Amino acid sequence: MLEIRPSCENCNKSLPFDSDDAMICTFECTFCTTCVEDILLKVCPNCGGNFEKRPIRPKELLEKYPVSQKVVHKPVDVEAHLKRIQEK
Repeated sequence: MLEIRPSCENCNKSLPFDSDDAMICTFECTFCTTCVEDILLKVCPNCGGNFEKRPIRPKELLEKYPVSQKVVHKPVDVEAHLKRIQEK
């Protein structure tokens, strides 16, 4: 089951469970659309994979399946990330 993390790992923007702005990779690294498209160039800085829109958990399931409160905030070293992308 998805954790539904509460914020962007890069800019720490709030991404609540019903956000249309949340993107995840195969390991559920979570970023906002702006960071994914404009900074990360659609490549996950952690695993090198792509991103997909994070599904929205229906409100009626939140009590039984609560979202994560775990904040992962580790801003990306953009220069190093772009260099890795170019080397591929």
